[in-house]
Amino acid sequence: MKRQSATPPKKRGPPATGKGEPILVRLQPAQLAALDAWIARQDAQLSRPEAIRRLLEQALAVSQPVKSRTQKARSTALDLASTQLDRLLDRSAPDEERQRRKRRLLKGPKEFRDMRDAVRSRSKSKIRSG
Repeated sequence: MKRQSATPPKKRGPPATGKGEPILVRLQPAQLAALDAWIARQDAQLSRPEAIRRLLEQALAVSQPVKSRTQKARSTALDLASTQLDRLLDRSAPDEERQRRKRRLLKGPKEFRDMRDAVRSRSKSKIRSG
């Protein structure tokens, strides 16, 4: 009678790289060429799957919503900016002109104000609906 070994037979193939769900991604030739070009620009030699994982991590990190600052933090930032502007603005300009310039710089361009307002209204609507 043959003696059975207590250790299971070795599995074929490379060792498992981790837990996760494998997915199939179909890339068009232009996308594949762009991926290969990105890999070539990296310091480390990456495999295509690892490059896709890194690009996905970067994209998800950028798309995370920005945390809203508290009123106290906004007020502190405004005070610091105001102090710096007082130091930097042209002292030879009349006081009214300096105040106008300072207000314009602190408020920012209209496009940025519109974006800030849109972000604030979205975050307020999420709080109300949540």
